[in-house]
Amino acid sequence: MRTQTNPNDKEADMKEFRGRTAVITGAASGIGLELARRAAAEGMNLVLADIEATKLDAAAASLGIDAGRILAQRTDVSREDEVKALADAAFARFGGVHLLCNNAGVGLTRVSWELSTADWNWVLGVDLWSVIHGIQHFVPRMLQQAEGGHLVNTSSVAGLLSTPGMAAYNVAKHGVVTLSETLYGELLAARAKVGVSVLCPAWVPTAIHESGRNRQERFGEASPAAGLSAAYEQRMASAVKSGRLTAADMANEVFAAVMEERFYVIPHRKINNAIQLRMDDIMNLRNPTQLP
Repeated sequence: MRTQTNPNDKEADMKEFRGRTAVITGAASGIGLELARRAAAEGMNLVLADIEATKLDAAAASLGIDAGRILAQRTDVSREDEVKALADAAFARFGGVHLLCNNAGVGLTRVSWELSTADWNWVLGVDLWSVIHGIQHFVPRMLQQAEGGHLVNTSSVAGLLSTPGMAAYNVAKHGVVTLSETLYGELLAARAKVGVSVLCPAWVPTAIHESGRNRQERFGEASPAAGLSAAYEQRMASAVKSGRLTAADMANEVFAAVMEERFYVIPHRKINNAIQLRMDDIMNLRNPTQLP
């Protein structure tokens, strides 16, 4: 789990999860719930957060673990004070946090010029600012732990590519990638016993294309999609539903990466060709190649 070995320090060993504590946001469904299931199976204590309180409680109950090992707390991760409260509760209940999964996310499909300021604030708030808040309020305390810890920030292949119709999501997920890469270098320089990985899935059959159901009232409602935006919206919904790798596959990839101290977690390896094509466009000063 360490980013760099220091012979004068005791190494953190995240090959053993039992008895340690995982904090997972967006835990009521999708990848977050599968991360919780895997963590529970590994014998970890769990702190689960989601904006959907009823679904969160049901998810926590479905894990079938002792009540003393689990804390479910409704959290709007776009609000710094609520992320801080989550950190306070986690450390107070279990004395430490060893695996932080900044996983909560939403999606909105619109062409760039049809996105409102409220749309941008919503997507960036949940998908990017939540990770920023997580780093602010968990990492300093994790650095003080003798046993160290590990962060997993959920980005997307949208953080490595630039798919039309997904501007706000792309910007947020690119932000998560570069933030995670920066944090990796900083933890390395600090010889910290805290590691970081970034998860970049492609299409996974979750309900992210329906995430407008959880849009907070302060952001209002998105304008109905029409024309090109509607076409992109339909395409995204179909792509999400067609995903062949499951949320459980994502959770397994995450735990493997943590045990291997691996930074990049890209389960959909067929996407490598598209990533390479984008890199080639950049290196050759070529206009972006548009994929079908």
